[in-house]
Amino acid sequence: MVLFGLLLLPILLLLLYFIVRPRPINIPIKNRHVFITGGSMGIGLAIAKQAASEGARISLLARSVDQLQKAKESICQAYEVEVSIFSADVRDYDAVERAINEAGSINVLVVNHGVYYLEEFETQGLDVMKTMIDVNLMGSFNVIKAALPLMKDRKDKGPASIALMSSMAGQVGTYGFAAYSATKFGLRGLAEALQQEVLENNIHLSLIFPPVTETPGFEQARKTMPEITKIISSTSTEMKAEEVGKITIQGIKSGSFIIPCKLDGRALAIATAGLSPQRCFIMASLEVIFVGLFRFVALFLQWNWYGIIKKKRKFKKKPVTTSLIH
Repeated sequence: MVLFGLLLLPILLLLLYFIVRPRPINIPIKNRHVFITGGSMGIGLAIAKQAASEGARISLLARSVDQLQKAKESICQAYEVEVSIFSADVRDYDAVERAINEAGSINVLVVNHGVYYLEEFETQGLDVMKTMIDVNLMGSFNVIKAALPLMKDRKDKGPASIALMSSMAGQVGTYGFAAYSATKFGLRGLAEALQQEVLENNIHLSLIFPPVTETPGFEQARKTMPEITKIISSTSTEMKAEEVGKITIQGIKSGSFIIPCKLDGRALAIATAGLSPQRCFIMASLEVIFVGLFRFVALFLQWNWYGIIKKKRKFKKKPVTTSLIH
């Protein structure tokens, strides 16, 4: 049986080498135009600095002019590159389109913007949910829709990239993340379908799945997140924005469709590979070989999480209600 497995392995590797699609690609960054939404702080600024360190021309889009100006100054102080800034709300298609047309043809589009508010679904307001949908999902549609014509008509016909900043919450749903996860899961469907549409234009999609990351946005969300969410989130170590930025640019350059950010992220990527594109036949081999094992690990994690929820729910005090007679 072992001998049969050893004989089967090289056949599997050879088969995967020929069938993985899209084919492997290298996407250059140096002397190319990298346009980043949500680029004034946090992960977006970290991505911008990493791209600038490799000689890219940078464009940043965000709402706050002051934050954009600070981001531009911090990049220009460290690197001798051209940096342009554009103030726009991604929910406003016309404003996004004007900014992108002014920025010019884009080689690498990083759709990084996003907001999140963590709360139980039952108590979270529909207005808050709509804000996340409008920014995270519709905002991504707006940015890509505006940029795609210019990307298709670019003079530089070398490989181009559209990278979407998802989250590990876009791979697995977690307590308190219901509405946020819905927007991030949506980005995966967008990327998988869009990759098939734009491949003939030499445009390559990437999805980045960072864990909890030390950013101003997360620090704000931490203040109101449910206690159960804090406990479950603590099982995964936080990353620094600079680490995510470096991994993002490396993943874009290699044309990776899925860009996990650390070891448990790689395991989760294998466990949730599904029908996603895979360029690397080695990674495809790991997915085929280890999917069963990581499914077992995933079930163990779910067992642990549901145990935490049951325990906290059991001791959760019921709210005190009072009747007021006027």
